[in-house]
Amino acid sequence: MTIPGHDQSSYRLRLEWGPTGADAVRADYAVVVDVLSFTTTLSVAVERGIEVFPFRWRDARAAEHAMRHAATLAVGRFEALSRGDARHVSLSPASLAEVEGVERLVLPSPNGSSIAFALADAGSSVVGACLRNAAAVARWLAPRVADGASVVVVPAGERWYDDTLRPAAEDLWGAGAVLDALLHGLGVDAAASPEARLAIAAWRAADLPGDLLDCAGGRELSGAGFVADVEIAGQHDVSEVVPVLVGESFRDAATLPPDGPRLRRVGA
Repeated sequence: MTIPGHDQSSYRLRLEWGPTGADAVRADYAVVVDVLSFTTTLSVAVERGIEVFPFRWRDARAAEHAMRHAATLAVGRFEALSRGDARHVSLSPASLAEVEGVERLVLPSPNGSSIAFALADAGSSVVGACLRNAAAVARWLAPRVADGASVVVVPAGERWYDDTLRPAAEDLWGAGAVLDALLHGLGVDAAASPEARLAIAAWRAADLPGDLLDCAGGRELSGAGFVADVEIAGQHDVSEVVPVLVGESFRDAATLPPDGPRLRRVGA
């Protein structure tokens, strides 16, 4: 639902938080950022040639969705840990770096995956970004923005215990890394909203990888034994993959036809 004054429509580069923000601030391209860990895990999976199907978190239909697509269903990292079986594929990017024999993966998550699933359901053109592929995503978007397309970057955030949104520093940094690469690294001539410029300022102020390990999300995962996931998430611009949601699954933009997925212009 678009709220007057909140849609940032006078700017071609926009930013808004979480699923509600993604619904309120629309653009031709929506870039979902969930550094810890959906889009980081997504980047690792796509690097390995795995087709990734996003899905809502804790949705009983996930297993059926995986069966329909002949895909492996990923479990939550804590569930995989409790099972004590390394063969379980999970939301952990470290687990995806080790897995063998997986070609298609249903990857639910409470934040990034759920947002991507909802955006696709609404007909948006969705891209997955994290610190690992921020510059690659910016390079892919640059000619599209130069042709007049609008972009909203959606830092996914986390959830408090009452299920309200908790803005997450790592997602603001990831969003800022993409926008900074677009505006300053590539010199794209497009107006950025104050919200988008705030993300760039936050990214430029970050001291990585130390800040990622020391922010709330990094401390939580490190304390639970997932420090390797945080270290992978903190790798900046090490990946060239650009995960684009085509139909129900993410694929690397390099494997798509030159024109990519058909763009549905906002308001068209």
